[in-house]
Amino acid sequence: MSENKPRGSGCRQGAKTFSRTGAKPCGKPAPKRSNETASQSRKVALEIFQDVVRKDAYAALSLDERMKNADLSQLDKRLCASIVYRTIENLIRIDYALSFFLKDAEGLEPTVRDILRLSACQLLFHERIPANAVVDEAVKLTRQMGLEGLTGLTNAVLRSMVRGKDEIKWPGREQGVKYLSVLYSVPEWLAKKLTEAYGPEEAEKICAYRNENHYTVIRPNLAEYSDEAFEALLQKKVWQVEKGAVPHAFRVRQAAEIARDHDYLAGHFSIQGESSMLAAQAVNVKRGMQVLDCCAAPGGKTAYLAESMNGTGRVYAWDVHEHRVTLIRAMAKRLRLENVRPILRDAAVLKEDLIGTMDAVLLDAPCSGLGVMDNKPDIKYRATPESVSELTILQGKLLDTCCQYVKRGGALVYSTCSVLPEENGEQIGAFLSRHPEFRLDTPNIDEKFRQYQAETGLQLLPHRDDVEGFFIARMIKAE
Repeated sequence: MSENKPRGSGCRQGAKTFSRTGAKPCGKPAPKRSNETASQSRKVALEIFQDVVRKDAYAALSLDERMKNADLSQLDKRLCASIVYRTIENLIRIDYALSFFLKDAEGLEPTVRDILRLSACQLLFHERIPANAVVDEAVKLTRQMGLEGLTGLTNAVLRSMVRGKDEIKWPGREQGVKYLSVLYSVPEWLAKKLTEAYGPEEAEKICAYRNENHYTVIRPNLAEYSDEAFEALLQKKVWQVEKGAVPHAFRVRQAAEIARDHDYLAGHFSIQGESSMLAAQAVNVKRGMQVLDCCAAPGGKTAYLAESMNGTGRVYAWDVHEHRVTLIRAMAKRLRLENVRPILRDAAVLKEDLIGTMDAVLLDAPCSGLGVMDNKPDIKYRATPESVSELTILQGKLLDTCCQYVKRGGALVYSTCSVLPEENGEQIGAFLSRHPEFRLDTPNIDEKFRQYQAETGLQLLPHRDDVEGFFIARMIKAE
């Protein structure tokens, strides 16, 4: 992520390997670690953070890659991950706080600035880490990075913050967008859009949402397991497991490297977000259907559809990138899904011989991903007004193209993991105006979600619905 020119990104979800919140519940003393390992975990945290803010890397990918090569205990890995994620999650607030103790942050040597950001995060959001340890480790890290001449500045700024952090004058609610931007580290343009779309109270809830109960969501291979049989399988593991908010969803904690689990590798379950499951459920497939998943990688919804048809029919899974099609092929092989057909294809380019041949089409469109910014906090800095505008043009083109594959009486399901109206309800409203042969239909999902269906689709909100921020619109083509 470039600090000055963040980019838009597609919306795909994945499992997180490490918790962001530390190793032990609040109130219990942290296990002792050597000064050397504590320093090393902070150095790795700095490397990951700089990957994100200086090199446009994705936080989750950089974290996983750096951790593979880091000689750290699980405890220190959790500390490292917590520092990185909380700094990214609260970066605008951290920079605002540092501005009270640092005259020219923008002109500061970049590595020192980043050390100060990571350290300020610990002072503001890691209450169990002693302040003197934060300052000492920051000074050591500055020296370790070859910046001996700036150790005095690092020490002075952080000690001033220790003394004065309780006196920082934060924006009040009466300042509107400024308040949301600083307090919840949301770019001002985004805070403004959310306020205009949802009103100030709901916008604050969207910006403020932080799910501290971090878990990985898995579901059984629906062609092989009922929920009851899968639950019995999970009881044999050491994981903490509870049922999710969506049918077939199980929330798992204390499962390190779950994608290496024997039952995962054997194809007994998949890792998939709950809102993603709802989007697949909204297609309402039947045995023997011909179904197209237009932007399918990495294949979670494709698998859900194929499993729901119990090996019958066909699910054509398209993606525009070869390496992502390879992911779909690997997924289908692992789950033994013979009715999946992965294909390298640009869904924005019409394939005329397929017009009117599909019983159902699922378009999980490229989007800003701002419905999952709690899980992936770097997303909110990547998105820009310009990138969102570009995405809405692409989404409209994909809708106009892919709707042509739907048979008369067939279904078109459009979904995004965004909370912005221009990517969601406004997009569908415009589509229905252009295509009167389609009408909005209510998806056959749980009433607790279905009750929020509006004239142009269903918007799911994390703070309200306990699932990822998602938009789903199911439409039927006239007979």
